[in-house]
Amino acid sequence: MLAYLDWLLHLAISPGRQLALAEEARQALLQWLPVAPPAQEGQPASAEDDVRGGDRRFDDPAWNTWPFDMLKRGFLLGQRWWQSAATGVRGVSRHHEDVVAFGARQWLDTLSPSNFLWTNPQALRAVQQERGQGLARGMLNLMDDAARLGGGTPPGHPSRFRPGHELAATPGKVVFRNHLIELLQYSPVTETVFPEPVLIVPSWIMKYYILDLSPQNSLVRYLVSQGYTVFMVSWRNPGAEDRALDMADYLALGPVAAMDAVAELQPGRKVHAAGYCLGGTLLAIAAAAWAREGRDSLASLTLLATQTDFEEPGELSLFIDDSQITYLEDMMWQTGYLDGPQMGASFTYLNTRDLLWSRMVRDYLLGARLPPNDLTAWNLDTTRMPYQMHVQYLKSLYRDNALARGAYQVGDHPVALSDLDVPVFAVGTLKDHISPWRSVYKLHLLTDAELSFVLTSGGHNAGILSEPGHAGRSYRIHGRPRNGKYLGPEEWLAQAEEREGSWWPAWQAWLAERSGPRTAPPPMCGVAGMGRVLRNAPGEYVLQR
Repeated sequence: MLAYLDWLLHLAISPGRQLALAEEARQALLQWLPVAPPAQEGQPASAEDDVRGGDRRFDDPAWNTWPFDMLKRGFLLGQRWWQSAATGVRGVSRHHEDVVAFGARQWLDTLSPSNFLWTNPQALRAVQQERGQGLARGMLNLMDDAARLGGGTPPGHPSRFRPGHELAATPGKVVFRNHLIELLQYSPVTETVFPEPVLIVPSWIMKYYILDLSPQNSLVRYLVSQGYTVFMVSWRNPGAEDRALDMADYLALGPVAAMDAVAELQPGRKVHAAGYCLGGTLLAIAAAAWAREGRDSLASLTLLATQTDFEEPGELSLFIDDSQITYLEDMMWQTGYLDGPQMGASFTYLNTRDLLWSRMVRDYLLGARLPPNDLTAWNLDTTRMPYQMHVQYLKSLYRDNALARGAYQVGDHPVALSDLDVPVFAVGTLKDHISPWRSVYKLHLLTDAELSFVLTSGGHNAGILSEPGHAGRSYRIHGRPRNGKYLGPEEWLAQAEEREGSWWPAWQAWLAERSGPRTAPPPMCGVAGMGRVLRNAPGEYVLQR
């Protein structure tokens, strides 16, 4: 409401902008009226009217026949007009502009003609061809989802995908545990291995097994098959008793403790450290702290869909200002944590067009629910975040951008990524709504270390899960030597040639170049003081609800 009031008041005292918007509305009306040139059969929605790109709602050729072509054009023209109306009003803050534009898109997506039976030609055709059977299936789907919600189970939850069975099934052992993490070591499958182990730090927002889904798309299984000794951090699902855990605890009990455990298990070996999403941000902070301390323990650093500069974190920033953070603090105070479904709803809200409305049309109007899959199961296996940690990372990283400014404190000293002196491999994904690739690319401005940057097709999750043999995958890669010249993201895009296939082999080859000669696999045993290996992977923490 504050954002809309700011926009409305400034628009009210901007007669020039009002006249410009009135003229844009007149031009849009002329384009929409039947006197405008008719759409050609099979012609897709106008790219200039699709303000976000990638809109698949109107791909069916039936949308280019009367009267549905008018509905489609009217909707897209209205969408374009609201995008213009929300921006360019003098005196409105950039943040409020973005909030108004985002809110307008949410309402427009709700009212899209594709969402309703009588204005969706694809749904009407399905009713006619199937004699209403699709609607009957859709009603059953709706009733099933409602029953699941009533029972506390997420709609569409695929119960046949279980961690330790169909998911997270790569053989291994829990070799270390503290209050916040279990450290998994995976069993070797090759006669020899590279001497440098790979330690992976996933995001604590979701369960770690996004990187160990089904056998065919498990990054862990792929690395093990290529001769790497792989360790994985599995985060605890915190409860109310953990409300006081903060970012310092997550750093000390997470990547720092994991590195110490790996060093004890494989003494004298440098480590290829890899982090995913916020796990990568935390790992980058740890690596900068180690560099400041002179600790020479890393062979390389890999950051997957990881932001280190949060100046432009995408539409997630709409939820992160002082007012929103205060609201979250008040909401979390009673429970001591932010619940997983609340976080999941926020990510859905970022892209309701694809993650909500299109799914509802498919499931309820067409009765064509997609079969459950491993990624859906992982996405619904949500986690909680402690009160203190969640507030701190929103304020220090997202709001204050402390890491990029050299103001993030570890202990009594600030850390800076400019201290990094190990090769870095960074991956951005083309359609990422959570870590936009141009934001990930800003790592080039924060360090002069050798840096290889990959831009892969897909989104935040699907782009990382890009196993060899996956059809339709492609990537670009281009490296910068240590102290090399900076290329802007558009320059980099022009120079990096697109390659078909998965980026995983390119990363594996990059790691191999920075590894020593292969040796016999190391023994699998627990850290001294624990007395034994605790249990088989995937451990206990990943099963916590």
